[in-house]
Amino acid sequence: LKEENAILRSKINKLQILSETQADKMRKLEKKLEENKIKEEKEAQDLEAMVQHVEQNLQLMTKRAAKAENSAAKLRQENAQLQAELRSSRLEKEELRAGQAGLAAARQNAEAALQHLLQVTASSRASIRQLLSGAESLQLVADLLKSIDRISEVSEDGH
Repeated sequence: LKEENAILRSKINKLQILSETQADKMRKLEKKLEENKIKEEKEAQDLEAMVQHVEQNLQLMTKRAAKAENSAAKLRQENAQLQAELRSSRLEKEELRAGQAGLAAARQNAEAALQHLLQVTASSRASIRQLLSGAESLQLVADLLKSIDRISEVSEDGH
């Protein structure tokens, strides 16, 4: 009976040691799980902050694009007006040439209108380039948002 008792005590000691080892493993795993949860929460917050930043940039770029479109429309309208003025000046120039009266003044007016038209045309082209650049930036932001959505979907699925 003593021998059987000793064997059982030995088994109990081994089981206690095994239990303590497993309890230590369990505590380590729980600690690691908690660290992973904290890490995932921080990554989710960082991702959310990045999404908000991208959304703010998208709104800003949308405003800029709208402003550029308005500016381009105004410049196109001004360009059309100046072209009409140029045509009018050219007609006036032709009339003056036919009448030989005030030719120098008409040339000067036509040249001034032409120079103004060239300046407005150059300005219009620059604004149109800015508009195209803004549109490309918006496309880049849209692609980035699509990528973020895919990353979010993958994170939620656990892959």
